[in-house]
Amino acid sequence: MKGLYVSPSPHRASELSTAKIMLTVIIALMPSAITGCAFFGPRAAAVLAMCVCCCVVFEYLCRVIMKKDQTVSDLSAIVTGLLLGMNLPATVPLYVAAIGSFVAIVIVKQLFGGMGQNFANPAIAARIVLMLSFAGQMSGWVKPYWYTSVVDAETSATPLAAEWLTFTENGVTYKMAPFTLGEMFFGETGGCIGETCAAALILGGLFLIICRVISPAAPLAYIGSFALLTFIYTGSPVETLYGVLAGGLLIGAFFMATDYATTPITFKGKLIFGLGCGIITFVIRSFGSYPEGVSFSILLMNLLTPYIDRLTGTAPLGAKKPEKKKKEVA
Repeated sequence: MKGLYVSPSPHRASELSTAKIMLTVIIALMPSAITGCAFFGPRAAAVLAMCVCCCVVFEYLCRVIMKKDQTVSDLSAIVTGLLLGMNLPATVPLYVAAIGSFVAIVIVKQLFGGMGQNFANPAIAARIVLMLSFAGQMSGWVKPYWYTSVVDAETSATPLAAEWLTFTENGVTYKMAPFTLGEMFFGETGGCIGETCAAALILGGLFLIICRVISPAAPLAYIGSFALLTFIYTGSPVETLYGVLAGGLLIGAFFMATDYATTPITFKGKLIFGLGCGIITFVIRSFGSYPEGVSFSILLMNLLTPYIDRLTGTAPLGAKKPEKKKKEVA
């Protein structure tokens, strides 16, 4: 008589491969990438192309040098290149984009074993390295392309760095946002290539959720916790929406806080991860010297992911804890 064997999941192989997941993510990123190129001109397209090409080449060369099987075909290098490029300003020198691609693929990804073994999101880590190493080149913001015939002609502050206008009327002080919520929703502001158009990012995020490539737990917890804390701190619905639409919050919530390799596995873990990102982003933006805090918050929570998984992990059905052996007394 055959026995009944109990084993942990997965019990059935899925038809969803890494390449199919990465292709879905690329499709979800396309609206934001296309609008970024339309807003900031050919220079933005050049930056994106440089990042994607360099990431693919660096991954191929790394696998050859390390004498390991090629992983270029899984499309993960293209996703990393797209995310990195979309987190850079259109005016960044192309050599800076190439250095960021090297950091993302060679140092953060391949030196730790490749796909699925990196401790942090490669694009996030590379962006932070570039921010700290090339501060001047990483803060060259330009207005959308239709405002000027030359992309380098007219600079503009990002919504996070722009100062709010204050005026007093009948003894009451009012604050006026430097950009309208409509301008920020449709991307008519300065900023990184892929972070300005909130509509395109939300569309891409919803596409990933509908396709069940990502769970809505982390994005909702991230955006919700940040919005709640901002509303409590400011007491203004307009400032709350402004903070959600500004900077890299949406691209971070939908495309980086959901990375399979560097975020928790369980539903509870994803909620904790999102809450942590929201809290850290709020603290940095409200009390820190940097106007943006998304990259730092996700990187810090990436470091805590193994502990979150350990805290929220469940025991497989039928599993038994090994009995501790009693020490023999001589």
